[in-house]
Amino acid sequence: MKGKIEDFSGHVPLAVSLRKEGMQERHWNAISEKVGFDIRPTEGFTLTTVVEKGMLNHIETAEEIGEKAYKEYNIEKSLINMQKDWEDQNFNLIDFKNSKTYFIAGFEDAMTILDEHIVTTQAMTFSPFKKPFEDKIEEWNTKLMTVSDTLEEWVRCQGQWMYLQPIFDSPDIMKQLPQESKRFKSVDSSWRHILTNAKEVKNIMAICSKEGLKEKFQEANKNLEIVQKGLADYLEKKRSNFARFYFLSNDELLEILSQTKEVRNVRPHLRKVFEAIADLEFMEDDTMVAMISGEGEKVDFVKKIDPKDRNVEFWMGDVERMMTTSVRYVFKWAVDDYLERSRNEWILNHPGMCVLNCS
Repeated sequence: MKGKIEDFSGHVPLAVSLRKEGMQERHWNAISEKVGFDIRPTEGFTLTTVVEKGMLNHIETAEEIGEKAYKEYNIEKSLINMQKDWEDQNFNLIDFKNSKTYFIAGFEDAMTILDEHIVTTQAMTFSPFKKPFEDKIEEWNTKLMTVSDTLEEWVRCQGQWMYLQPIFDSPDIMKQLPQESKRFKSVDSSWRHILTNAKEVKNIMAICSKEGLKEKFQEANKNLEIVQKGLADYLEKKRSNFARFYFLSNDELLEILSQTKEVRNVRPHLRKVFEAIADLEFMEDDTMVAMISGEGEKVDFVKKIDPKDRNVEFWMGDVERMMTTSVRYVFKWAVDDYLERSRNEWILNHPGMCVLNCS
């Protein structure tokens, strides 16, 4: 038995080489050409057939070509597996507020896979065994890079669009920024068309490798940047008209400017604009007649302020001036009233700051 095993051991390298995964017609042709006789699988083809033909004298040739076949097979298998990995990679599309369109989410896993596949594919391009699949590798690499670039532009566009959509959904902002509104509406229309298509297809690879999509997002991003700049210039102009707007963030200021007809909506922001004013007292016709502190003390305005048909930065400027005038008035009144009342009664009838300063 030992002798038989020793006799057979010389055949093993040959058998292993010719049984390598990935042996194709081209590899059998290469072996036949090198050894000088025809050697390829046919009906009844066995190890004995190979030995009888004299392949034991050409083991090195079999090992060389068998190893080459195996390396090429691994490249082919890797390409197939990468393509299969994308079959179940879909976008998660979520409704965006009340806009009747969507935004993409849940693509973090896809980004991880994408990065891995790009590295793997680029490594293949340097492999000495890539030749039979060179075109496929190049095509797949181009496709992956397109998907990567498209996703990058898409996510960038989504961030800008989600920020600007509620702003330009306001009729007041649209009226005040007609050029920017027109530009944003163009992007918005394109966005809705793309996302409707994405809702139907869902597969990330199928959508993002679509020709021309990357360029659409690049164009959209350019337009949104112009809109953002126009919006920033607009906010700067408003702040130059009323410097206290610098105390507000862009979002807070936009919230005020997008509701210019709803004068009372400015109330939540008063504490930031005016240090000690927590609220204003409004009449039914929206005129303002008094200011109220955080402690609940009320100071009546010397004259009422009418914001009707005026931009918020102008009537808030009136509030600032009226604040100064009214504070002077109540201080003068407190000083004069000091001579008319007992101290205890006087203290209870005037705001705390007047009591502290006028004493």
